[in-house]
Amino acid sequence: MSLQVRQLRHAYGKRLVLRDVTFEVPDGALVGVVGENGAGKTTLLRILCGELTPTGGAASHTGRMGYCPQQAVLNDAFTVRQHLWFFRLAYRLPDTRRGEELMDGLRFADCRDERVGTLSGGTRQKLNLTLALMHDPEVLLLDEPYQGFDWDTYLRFWELAQQLRDRGRSVLVISHLAHDTARLDTVYRLGAGVLRPDATAGGGR
Repeated sequence: MSLQVRQLRHAYGKRLVLRDVTFEVPDGALVGVVGENGAGKTTLLRILCGELTPTGGAASHTGRMGYCPQQAVLNDAFTVRQHLWFFRLAYRLPDTRRGEELMDGLRFADCRDERVGTLSGGTRQKLNLTLALMHDPEVLLLDEPYQGFDWDTYLRFWELAQQLRDRGRSVLVISHLAHDTARLDTVYRLGAGVLRPDATAGGGR
């Protein structure tokens, strides 16, 4: 299994926000975690990406990890092309070819020389997703990945997610919306820090 979470617990002081969360994202699977605001999704993501140490339990993964946060970490003063160049250096990639391919697929290659500060919210999110995928990670964490997308881009996102699954990648989508669950292989619902399988959803293949 590429991503395994076992008995994960976390508390802020006396307030327990994750309660023995256990699940896995196998190779070649699209898995979703759905929950309302305050359910513990942000804390779970921070632990999974290594930003936060849990109070108890463990999360582990194999291979490279990619993380697409809900709030894009972009610099308004730099162009799209410069962001690709910076991330190429950070990932120690030989070139930006993968990033260019993703830009073509998401239909914003014509924005490569525009400063990020001039981009629409949807295009910023396309860049956010592209940067998370540039190094071709085996495990991908997506936090509300399609907010701001128009319908065409939304469909292209799911095509890309399915391509990643078909290539054996492990993709975890975390969202407060439940209308995409039919596109996922397995769906869990997080409420008050407790994770439960959703037997009415999933089966995205």
